[in-house]
Amino acid sequence: MAYSDPLTRVEPETRVGETAGTPLEVLAVFTRLGLTSFGGPIAHLGYFRAELVARRRWVDDQTYADLVALCQFLPGPASSQVGIALGLARAGLLGGLAAWLGFTLPSAALLTALAYGVGAVAPDAGWLHGLKVVAVAVVAQALWGMARALCPDRPRATLALLSAVVLLLWPAAIAQVLVIAVAGLLGWRLFAADVAAAVRAAGGAARPLYLPIGRRLAVTCLAALAVLFVGLPLLRQLTGTPALAVADSFFRAGALVFGGGHVVLPLLQAEVVPPGWVTAEQFIAGYGAAQAVPGPLFSFAAYLGAVRQQPPNGVAGAALALGAIYLPSFLLLLGILPFWDTLRARPAAQAALRGINAAVVGLLLAALYTPVWTSAIHSALDFALALLAFGLLALWGLPPWLVVVLAALAGAALALR
Repeated sequence: MAYSDPLTRVEPETRVGETAGTPLEVLAVFTRLGLTSFGGPIAHLGYFRAELVARRRWVDDQTYADLVALCQFLPGPASSQVGIALGLARAGLLGGLAAWLGFTLPSAALLTALAYGVGAVAPDAGWLHGLKVVAVAVVAQALWGMARALCPDRPRATLALLSAVVLLLWPAAIAQVLVIAVAGLLGWRLFAADVAAAVRAAGGAARPLYLPIGRRLAVTCLAALAVLFVGLPLLRQLTGTPALAVADSFFRAGALVFGGGHVVLPLLQAEVVPPGWVTAEQFIAGYGAAQAVPGPLFSFAAYLGAVRQQPPNGVAGAALALGAIYLPSFLLLLGILPFWDTLRARPAAQAALRGINAAVVGLLLAALYTPVWTSAIHSALDFALALLAFGLLALWGLPPWLVVVLAALAGAALALR
């Protein structure tokens, strides 16, 4: 039976994401993304937008940008958190789990196999360079689409450009958080009148993202996060259990890292190398291999858990380390998303989000240069391949996974000449 939501004045049937799929659908889509999403977290966001916003229309650009902005604030891997949130919106709690499994397990399985002695990938392989080049095209397409949707006027476009300049001159994780925060304040002051007028004209606030998460579950997840953060170190000291030591070390790494991706590496190194769990050589070899696999860099935890000198190691160690480093992300998202969606439905918050979303576009613009462009484009031939990949994506509408495969083949062919 239909009813009106008094906060948003939107019928539930029109909420973004409520025309849901199934966990199996989410698993299939994110497994394909997990097998083809090369290039790091910013590139992952480009792949997500191309597949789930532009092609499948699971959410709109505004909602997607709001999720990206939220996950930039949270500790943990931003791209994985966005994927989990999209899975939650599409198919509920099982959908969120399916999104994480599909996106994470391909790279985790490859890195666990490496720990068992399966050969590493040569860092100068031609196909790998082709994958780096196609990441330029994917990020450029995402940047173009999001800029048109989120920076349609001069003030927001200017804010995006200024954000990019700051992030290029100050390439630190804390800079991203500060730029987004300042952009939110500017948006709140600059765009409040425009948002209020738009809300009046539309007869209500913007559509919320439907999430099947109650506030009781949200509070329980936040409480569990606090209990584990305090309790795991205490239990580790009291019991001396190796499994608890692994769980505590990787849980804290996942809970404390802001910026995700490469920012987690110093934390992991401090946890596993000094106590002798992993040698420095093993750590560096695994990190090198992690650059050559698709999916999130946090899957490196599976390698570290598998290659660990003492039990739990192998597959059991990989599963424990991987689950522990991602658990804070799940608990944070489940704890914050219900309150976040209520907040973002308010006109004042929407004004702030206009500024934040412009800053997110600036973040993508800065990342397009470094590390995406600087790590991939070394010659006119590289630029030509990137342009061809961009044309296939933006003009011909080929699916990203197919363009990734074609770019890998092109890179391998060029390496043979």
